[in-house]
Amino acid sequence: MAGPILKTCCLCQSLRTGSIISGVCGILLAIASLIVMFVARVEFKTIVIDWLPSSVVKIILAINLCMTILICLLMIVGVLKRNHYLMLPWVVLGIVLAVGLLVSVIYTSVVFFIDGLVLAGVLWLIFGLLSVVVYVYMWLVTFSFFQILKEDNDRGRYSQPYRR
Repeated sequence: MAGPILKTCCLCQSLRTGSIISGVCGILLAIASLIVMFVARVEFKTIVIDWLPSSVVKIILAINLCMTILICLLMIVGVLKRNHYLMLPWVVLGIVLAVGLLVSVIYTSVVFFIDGLVLAGVLWLIFGLLSVVVYVYMWLVTFSFFQILKEDNDRGRYSQPYRR
């Protein structure tokens, strides 16, 4: 297996620290999203199943955000305990969420353009793509630390000589 993709986080922090920051940011964003979702009077829609009532979409989104908090907590514990198995759900679902975020940003900006809201579409596209880049970078930081832990775990089983 090849080594980690990145060696540091933001050129000055360790991958371990960057992974913890990724998990904490995920938890904070999920909590903020839950608060906004239940306080603000915004209608939520989905791309695929747009026939669902807004209240059902809110419940589905709330469950997803709670699962995000759980997965981020698992990842942070995995980083602190140097256990790559606890990081695995975040690593796998993180890249899926990155693709979903990219699709959502493009879809929403196209809807703005179709509705004649060109400035909103451009701003949504710019800031949305920036958020995708930051998200993918933080995923790469965590995936790199995951790779290091996995390689350490794989090497640890076979590197110890037999003792008599």
